[in-house]
Amino acid sequence: GAGDQGIMFGYACDETREMMPATLILSHVILKELAVIRREGETMRYLRPDAKSQVTVEYDEATRRPLRVHTIVVSTQHDEFILPGEGRSEAEAERQMQERIREDVRTILLPRVKARLERAGDQLAGLIGDDYILHVNPTGKFVIGGPHGDTGLTGRKIIVDTYGGRGAHGGGAFSGKDSSKVDRSAAYAARHIAKNLVAAGVAREVLVQLSYAIGIAEPLSIYVDTYGSERPAALAGMTDGEIARRIGRLFDLRPASIVRRFGLKNPIFEATASYGHFGNRPYTRVEKVWEHGRETEREIEFFGWEKLDAVDAIRREFGL
Repeated sequence: GAGDQGIMFGYACDETREMMPATLILSHVILKELAVIRREGETMRYLRPDAKSQVTVEYDEATRRPLRVHTIVVSTQHDEFILPGEGRSEAEAERQMQERIREDVRTILLPRVKARLERAGDQLAGLIGDDYILHVNPTGKFVIGGPHGDTGLTGRKIIVDTYGGRGAHGGGAFSGKDSSKVDRSAAYAARHIAKNLVAAGVAREVLVQLSYAIGIAEPLSIYVDTYGSERPAALAGMTDGEIARRIGRLFDLRPASIVRRFGLKNPIFEATASYGHFGNRPYTRVEKVWEHGRETEREIEFFGWEKLDAVDAIRREFGL
C-alpha cells in the first residue's frame, strides 16, 4: 500500500519541448549556463556555487501562449573581489562589485543563454528581447552561501523541484524520501501521465491529481484539469472527468507498480538534486549497485517518468 496519505500532482503543457512551463525552463537554462561559466573560470571568475534565478514571462491572455520575457532575477554567490581601502569605503566597494556583477550578467551570461537556446533550435530564444527588466543580487553582497548560509533555515524548494508555480503541488517534498513515499513516487507517475497526455494530443495543458491513503494501494481518486485548453475534434465533447476515468484504466497507479515501472529502487535520485525533477531527458548509465550483498555493475535508467512510452496506448484509448 501507500507509504503515506496525501495528494500529488503532475503537470505538462506544450509551450516548450520539455512540456514544461517556459518560465521554469528559462530559469534552469540561466543557472546551467552560469555553472558552465563558473567551471570554465575564464570570465566572471568571482562566481561561487550558490545561485538562483527567477524568470517572469508575459503571456497572451486569450491563448495562454508566452509572448516575451518580462523580468529576469539572478542571485549568485561571489567572492569579495573588491575590498575597501585605497580611498574606497565599504559601501563603495560593495557598489562597485554589484555594478560589475550586474554588467557581467547582462553582457556575458544572458547572451550566452540566448546563444545556447539558439544552438539547440529552441523557440524560447525568441522570447528574450532587449526590453526585459533585470535584477541582479537585489539584496546586495552575496558572499556567504550554500549550507553555511542556509542550513536549518529552509527545506528543499518544492516549487523549483516541480513546475515553478504552474500546475499545483500537494505540499510534500521529494528529496530525502525513498520511493515507498507516494509524495515522491506518485508525483513522478502523475507527471508521466500528464506529459504523455499532452504528447498524445489529448489537450495542450494537463494537470493530473492523485490522492492516496496510507496502507491502501489503489489511489482514492484521480482528477484531471485540462484548463479548457484546445483539444482534437474527436474529443471536443469529452469531460475532464471522463479523461480521468480512462487514465484509471490505462495506468497501474499502485505504489509498488510505480516503483517497478520507473526503477525507483535504483540509485537514481542524486541526478534530481539540481535543476528540478521534471523536464529532463531520460537516459541510461552503467552504475555500481549492491545486489544480494555483492557490488556489481548494471545499466540504470534515469528520469524514466519523462519517457513518452504511453503515447500510443493513450491514442488508442482516446481514438486519436
